[in-house]
Amino acid sequence: MSWILVALLAYFFLACANLFDKFLVDNVVSSSQAYAFIACLMGASVVVAAPWLLQWPGFYWLILDLLSGAVFAVALWLLYEALRRGEASQTLVFVGALTPIFSIIFSMVFFKEHFSTLEWFGFATLISGSLIIALLPKDKNLFARLMLKLRITQNIKSGSLLIALFAALAYSVYFIASKYTYSAQPFASAFIWNRLGAAIFVLLFLIRKRDREKIFGAFQKPKHNKHKVLVFFNQIMGSLGFVLQNYAIFLGSVALVNAFQGVQYAFIIILSSILAVLSPKLLKEKFSWRSFLQKAAAVGVIGLGIYFIMV
Repeated sequence: MSWILVALLAYFFLACANLFDKFLVDNVVSSSQAYAFIACLMGASVVVAAPWLLQWPGFYWLILDLLSGAVFAVALWLLYEALRRGEASQTLVFVGALTPIFSIIFSMVFFKEHFSTLEWFGFATLISGSLIIALLPKDKNLFARLMLKLRITQNIKSGSLLIALFAALAYSVYFIASKYTYSAQPFASAFIWNRLGAAIFVLLFLIRKRDREKIFGAFQKPKHNKHKVLVFFNQIMGSLGFVLQNYAIFLGSVALVNAFQGVQYAFIIILSSILAVLSPKLLKEKFSWRSFLQKAAAVGVIGLGIYFIMV
């Protein structure tokens, strides 16, 4: 299967999951540590496939597998903390634009990877499309309208973009390390060890009493009970996207797959446009030619980037 098709499917599922991450870290699991703890432990559920897929890789590769999983847990923790502090769309697009830039640099340094002129054009246009989306007015942004519809006031704090910067750096290190481990092991086996590494790392959150109380108390409040299903459903969507994203990296270039993150935001625009047509009252969106042209330009630029990479 082509890595491009796998990446497109991955970013579709990740787009759906990202729609609710901000809501969940603000209103259901207010601790970024607790949310990362839940996500990484759920990710470790792939261990049920161990009897059929897990292989002993040797101590060297085992350590790298576990360490790359730990780096992912750190990246996830930082992302949720940035989301908790900042505005959802700005944070996600910021991380999504910086991660491929860091990945390109690391790929060239560590893998001596070279890219064609068309691929460089593809990188530039995909990242440009993400930045166009970041410049959308807040009242025309799907995240902001969902928050408004749900009567949620986003609690904006300082430091969110700095944390998002470190999240993007951690994600790029994780993807580069994972690509390296996938080069010497079967994908499924390396992925399972990787998930175990993330789960082992978040268990460290239980050492401090204050952190334990945040984690164990995350779902004890009665008003949060109705949102438990949403948390687990959202994690399933995110997990599907994450597995496919890793498989795409296994099949292709880590830098190119990460550059496709712009597709995730194009999917969000398309989904919001479909919702606006089918149910105009749901998101209360008023038609604006300026907003329409900006969204169309963003999707067009991202589509052009995909074309440059495919040819």
